[in-house]
Amino acid sequence: MKDGIVSAAAGSPRVSLGDPRANAAEIVRLIRAAADGGAAVLVLPELCLTGSTCGDLFFQSALIRGAEEALGRILDETRDCPVLTFVGLPATAGGSLCDCAAVLCGGRLLGVVPRTDFSDLAARTAFRAFSPAPSGVSEISLAGSVVPFGADLLFSCRSVPGLVAAAGFGGDLWAPVSPLERRALAGATVLAGLSASPELVARSRARRNAALSLSARLVCGCVVAEAASGAGDGESSTDAVFSGQLLICDRGETAAENPPFGGKDLIFSEIDVSHLLFDRRRSQAFAGGDPACRTVEFSLPCRTSRLTRGVAPLPFVPADPDERARRCAEVLEIQTHALARRLGPRFGAVVAVSGGLDSTLALLVTARAFDLLGRPRSEILTVTMPCFGTTARTRGNAEILCEALGTSFRVVDIAEAVAAHFRDIGHDPADRSVTYENAQARERTQIAMDLANSRNAMVVGTGDLSELALGWATYNGDHMSNYAVNGGVPKTLIRAVVAHCAGRARADGETALAAVLEDILATPVSPELLPAENGEIAQKTEDLVGPYELHDFFLYRMVRWGESPRKIYRMAVKAFSGPEHRFEPAVVARWLAVFTRRFFSQQFKRSCMPDGPKIGSVGLSPRGDWQMPSDACAALWTAEAEALLSD
Repeated sequence: MKDGIVSAAAGSPRVSLGDPRANAAEIVRLIRAAADGGAAVLVLPELCLTGSTCGDLFFQSALIRGAEEALGRILDETRDCPVLTFVGLPATAGGSLCDCAAVLCGGRLLGVVPRTDFSDLAARTAFRAFSPAPSGVSEISLAGSVVPFGADLLFSCRSVPGLVAAAGFGGDLWAPVSPLERRALAGATVLAGLSASPELVARSRARRNAALSLSARLVCGCVVAEAASGAGDGESSTDAVFSGQLLICDRGETAAENPPFGGKDLIFSEIDVSHLLFDRRRSQAFAGGDPACRTVEFSLPCRTSRLTRGVAPLPFVPADPDERARRCAEVLEIQTHALARRLGPRFGAVVAVSGGLDSTLALLVTARAFDLLGRPRSEILTVTMPCFGTTARTRGNAEILCEALGTSFRVVDIAEAVAAHFRDIGHDPADRSVTYENAQARERTQIAMDLANSRNAMVVGTGDLSELALGWATYNGDHMSNYAVNGGVPKTLIRAVVAHCAGRARADGETALAAVLEDILATPVSPELLPAENGEIAQKTEDLVGPYELHDFFLYRMVRWGESPRKIYRMAVKAFSGPEHRFEPAVVARWLAVFTRRFFSQQFKRSCMPDGPKIGSVGLSPRGDWQMPSDACAALWTAEAEALLSD
């Protein structure tokens, strides 16, 4: 439960119908297995202590008494198992028989939550022995304890901030106004769904969609345990079959699942409660709470949750090829329509093309915008401005790209102008300091701006979201433009979008365009501000500031989820431990320290960044996204990040 990550489990025991003693032994087995697996929360099915298909046997006092005695055995035998467990059983309250969830932890019965909704026909038929909870009953005596009773109970963990659980039943997933909604609005972050609904064609998909929708809409985790019919043991199959589907959802995503008839009786995954709290803090919907709810507190030992759930190394780029293609197409549409709106029928466009990834995407978007406006691409002025570090490869690719897209093209060699500028300011060209580099970037921006002025055009910016995060741009140089179409797109996603365009071009028979895009993708990322070595790029960005795969991961986790450097490091070590995207922990720590330092120190560049379209959930625009003083103190973050270097 370190870093706000809570390990959760869902289980479906092998039920012996009408035999609570045998079922208690099976439930104890699952609780112990969940504890051994590090789970903090375990959800078991509705009425699993007796079986849900006992019918009129529920009216028998022997079964009701047997269930209570079996619950007592479970409490006695799990005193050393600190797992918040939800167990379904029948229990009497105020003279009524209720379908209940007993909530226990470490041998202590915390409370009992009754089912309140029997409105649908299936529930009225299958659960006809049960009544809704009687009004006015707020506590009951069960298994030797007097405990809180009611659907309004919340179970809050003192030792794990943000872990607040609430119980509901299968029907609550489908209800137009679910009781679980009120529990979530009152502060519940983990919803336990105890279910015993028979399997039907397409029911499992609907159940999954309902749980996912609930967890996304209520910004919570949702753990659903469904009863099972098994060979020899399980619910009755007289008129229905039970599938044993188990689900763990986290904010609209499936964290783990045992599909219908999947054969597993226990699944594990993690719910990141800190993410839920982060999103809730940013939403006014969860500010009021529900004063009608009652809170029962409990404690769990502090221990590090195992990370069994995968962590995406490229959070901006979907791993699934089809989803990635859809994401890239959507990015292009947003950029294209934004630029077309800004240009309209009046303004031309100037794009400074270097032969690198960023300017390539900016030009592709500009060409699409002109197509959308019904204007000829020849009205786009593309200019390449070689200087001391420009290689034949990048210059050649810039020319080929512009020719393939049918734009107007101009070459302006800036070496002489920059040399004159060095003389004007008294800078020795042999001094390859930041002045040497930035003079070239600012000269290029001046030329692009003046060309735009002469043509009633706008300079289309090329810088991307990753460069903004790192401040890897020359202030009032490539940092500036009239409209920055790439400002919301991180470098890893830019690479994916350009690759998508290359694939589309090849599929459409545009072989020249596809070939040049593929070569640009294979070119090392570089500002080319230092002289080339033997005709090859001497200044590789990722050697200087670090791999963009790591920096985009850091950016996403910090801005999207508000994670601390220590948690980002832990998640990055997990994400980049695979064979495809692999970085050693020491490398992760090194570049995380660089990212943290640069992210704070370079805010002044973001504070005056040009307009540009927002693309995803992470943005750095000072107008509607990231707002931070340029002189904010970074000591808390940098100290934590740099401490990782010695761990």
